[in-house]
Amino acid sequence: MEWHDELGYRLEFDEPPERIVSLVPSLTETLFALGLKSQVVGVTKFCVEPAGEVESIEKVGGTKNPDLRAIAALDPDLVIANAEENRQQDVERMRAGGLKVFVTYPRNVSGALESILGLGRVTRRESEAAVMAREVVRVVSVIETSLGIWNKLRLRVFCPIWKKPWMTFNEDTYAHDVLRLLGFLNVYGDSAIRYPRTTLEEALDRQPQVVVLPDEPYEFGEADVAELKAELPSGLSRRIMLIGGRDLHWYGVHMIKGLAALAERLGRLRASITPAG
Repeated sequence: MEWHDELGYRLEFDEPPERIVSLVPSLTETLFALGLKSQVVGVTKFCVEPAGEVESIEKVGGTKNPDLRAIAALDPDLVIANAEENRQQDVERMRAGGLKVFVTYPRNVSGALESILGLGRVTRRESEAAVMAREVVRVVSVIETSLGIWNKLRLRVFCPIWKKPWMTFNEDTYAHDVLRLLGFLNVYGDSAIRYPRTTLEEALDRQPQVVVLPDEPYEFGEADVAELKAELPSGLSRRIMLIGGRDLHWYGVHMIKGLAALAERLGRLRASITPAG
């Protein structure tokens, strides 16, 4: 059997992989949902889902600093990685050591669907992955149908992902496409840098109508909302909402509940604003 990952790297298998290490939290959850619990032998310390099941699996460091010796000692048939969450040099070192690494790289919702199907193919769970992908498509369809006028009259949103310095993302990212799906226009979508650094002054110059603060990778909380309310114009200061970072950033099986939850939460924010906004 021969497969290619999402960066075009070729992998060959004589048999379906029986020992899998996952370095991507959202895909660890997805592997379990595909029925591969017994095959997952190693995960990162950030792989926390599915809760109650993943805790007993050996931890092999973090996403940016995996313990490559521990991974090799597990003798995996397959390592799951991501082009953004994991470092290229770590992927190359694992491959140089003879490990087979499948790298994902979704940059929009449709790409995330392809990642689900690709993961199903390389693990020989094609039918389970197809069912999962169809459920994601159903959720996306419901969201798109429910937007109504907001499908065209999109609210301009500033969505930072880090603080000190402030950082956000452009249109070449999965998070941007999720906001688009939900009826919002990312004010940094046209940035030439995928994850630009910015300031509040620069963000305000882009005239956002709402501000959403995810709780990861930076853990924005109520204290950050209070701080921003004191610094933003009065109208914008009333349009700040905390959202789940996993709902915004995690692809794979989490999309089924995550996109629906995010649509419901941001829908409440949108409902408080008239179309004339």
